[in-house]
Amino acid sequence: MNAQSSLVLSADKLSKTVTGPDGSLTILDEVSLSVEEGSSLAIVGVSGSGKTTLLGLLAGLDRPSSGSVILGGQKLDPLDEEARARVRRRMVGFVFQSFHLLPALNAEENVMLPLELEGLADARQRAAQALADVGLSARLHHYPHQLSGGEQQRVAIARAFVHRPKLLFADEPTGNLDQRTGAAISDLLFSLNREHATTLVMVSHDQSLASRCQRSLRLSDGRIVTGDS
Repeated sequence: MNAQSSLVLSADKLSKTVTGPDGSLTILDEVSLSVEEGSSLAIVGVSGSGKTTLLGLLAGLDRPSSGSVILGGQKLDPLDEEARARVRRRMVGFVFQSFHLLPALNAEENVMLPLELEGLADARQRAAQALADVGLSARLHHYPHQLSGGEQQRVAIARAFVHRPKLLFADEPTGNLDQRTGAAISDLLFSLNREHATTLVMVSHDQSLASRCQRSLRLSDGRIVTGDS
């Protein structure tokens, strides 16, 4: 690990406990990790191991029961939801398994949305370029229902990269795609990651996809069981 200043993300003894019908359930148990700028990290594990919960805590989408997260030098724990959202808009992009495109917006409008939320005047031009970067120049005005699964994920990737985030979180980005389309999306994701020098933190059950990351850690029952932190 290099100097502390090169870290874009770190977590210290991160835990998440919820209360259900059968009492208290620990989903994450004192997970610590650190991620350097420009690197790639895969978080792997079986269903129910805590991967997606960990990703949500690292991104500030949820609050931990204990422990802390520092994202881009900003400690997330003391921040309310509005302040955490500002940090995410400034620093973070997301790619999800289920695409999360807005059905009433076409491809260009879906990609423009995060830029418009920031009030950027060149939102349309930047969205068009981002879609060109993922090979969808001919699909700017198509709506999600008019696009294949692979094309929808390309739109989602363009949206994630359009504001040039320092950190990209990807949650099972090929999980809803067939093998061939998933491989193409994986190639695109890592290509853009290199070109933009964006840090990548990915959750995946696909070991071949995870192996393309520089580092990996495995979760089991909410704890890190292998990998470097």
